[in-house]
Amino acid sequence: MIAGSCRGRPLKAPAGGATRPTGDRVREAIFDILGSLLDLEGATVADLFAGSGALGIEALSRGAASCTFVDDAPAALAAITENLDALGLAERSVVVRRDVLAFLEGEHHFAVALCDPPYEFTAWEVLLGRLSASVAVLESRRPVAVPAGWGVIRHKRYGDTLVTVVRSPGAPQVAP
Repeated sequence: MIAGSCRGRPLKAPAGGATRPTGDRVREAIFDILGSLLDLEGATVADLFAGSGALGIEALSRGAASCTFVDDAPAALAAITENLDALGLAERSVVVRRDVLAFLEGEHHFAVALCDPPYEFTAWEVLLGRLSASVAVLESRRPVAVPAGWGVIRHKRYGDTLVTVVRSPGAPQVAP
């Protein structure tokens, strides 16, 4: 972890090559951007396509009230659960085994959604059409076509990773 209560603690990554963990440099940049936009203290967060859970755990470490981790890979869910238990964050977390797009069909609202799908993911319009969050961080390889209703706040490339931060004017706004 980069900062907060879990700073310096290592995380277990899922076995195999199916998960592409967000590197420390990119994770630090994401949370620097978020820190300039809102106060994570007490925020509700979703870590979608959670992998090891590194993004959501970083949010919890920085004071988020809760995080919902969504992934459909058993190895990812095992790693997330192990990481949350090791860091004492399980009681502030919900781990969901489900396809992210199916999960978003339900009624969920988050202050922040952290979206780090596999690079080949192309259903951004569907995801953003179903997502109810004030701010979303999108990790991709190529620029994301952001549908109407979402405004791009910032986008920046870090090696192969393009980070796009968007805000939904239709969702309740988080405190600056």
